[in-house]
Amino acid sequence: MINRRRVLQLSASVLAYQSLGLGTAAVEASGDLALIQRAIPSSGERLPALGMGTSRTFDTAADADSLARLAEVLQTFFAAQGSVIDSSPMYGNAESRVGDVLRAMTSPPKLFAATKVWTTGREQGIAQMEASARRMNVQTFDLIAVHNLKDWKTHLDTLKAWKKEGKVRYIGITTSHGRDHDQFLDVMRKEPLDFVQFSYNMEDRVAEQALLPLAQDRGIATMINRPYQRGALFGKTRGHALPAIAAELDCSSWGQFFLKFILGHAAVTCIIPATAKARHMADNMQANFGRVPDAAQRAEMLRVFDSL
Repeated sequence: MINRRRVLQLSASVLAYQSLGLGTAAVEASGDLALIQRAIPSSGERLPALGMGTSRTFDTAADADSLARLAEVLQTFFAAQGSVIDSSPMYGNAESRVGDVLRAMTSPPKLFAATKVWTTGREQGIAQMEASARRMNVQTFDLIAVHNLKDWKTHLDTLKAWKKEGKVRYIGITTSHGRDHDQFLDVMRKEPLDFVQFSYNMEDRVAEQALLPLAQDRGIATMINRPYQRGALFGKTRGHALPAIAAELDCSSWGQFFLKFILGHAAVTCIIPATAKARHMADNMQANFGRVPDAAQRAEMLRVFDSL
């Protein structure tokens, strides 16, 4: 639990950061480029296409240096019109660190708060979701998903009831390792889901075979994790100049190139790259603006990537 002294230290760090104007960098860099937004099929509500994940990156201690660093990351994210933050009790201290930073903000921005339930048993699931709300400083979650299908029937029953009662706005399921796709697809076909979350990137395109088409057919929003294949994509492009097509898509880095490729798929709603560095967040959020590749441009992007 973060104590009062830590809250005051973090508040001071956030205010200092705001006074320097560092959080506006990503917005200024976007110039007159249009914000990319995608609709949630079940409601029509529109979300910025770039959100943020918290796996590993926000699993830190509550020391002043860590909190100040994470405050910079969130300020950069919000300054670039980001709103979707995804976490999970599986991610160690991540939910708590998000809540610590939000509590310290003088004027917390509009947030689309998403987490997951990751336990066995109805009562345990309810207790875990209530604890997540306290940790993240959220009154009502926008989205709660069953993490990696763990006891999914039990938790979906709870979530469907919660949605009717107004305790959560959207419900879904996730997989973070590309596993259990057959069962995942079966749940997608049979259950009234608002969101699904899974991995998809230029190297791992398995989701194109069934997950993305089914989500599009069933009107389910998609949240994409591991867009950089845990950093492996950067290893392949290191030392290589950006191709000419990058400029056509308003990309100034390989990271933006990878994200824009994903956004080029019509079934993608939101991408949640995770970082603990403000400069990386600013770079990620540039992909939240500008042009999106069409089918021919995506084919050229793949040709370039596969040739490296």
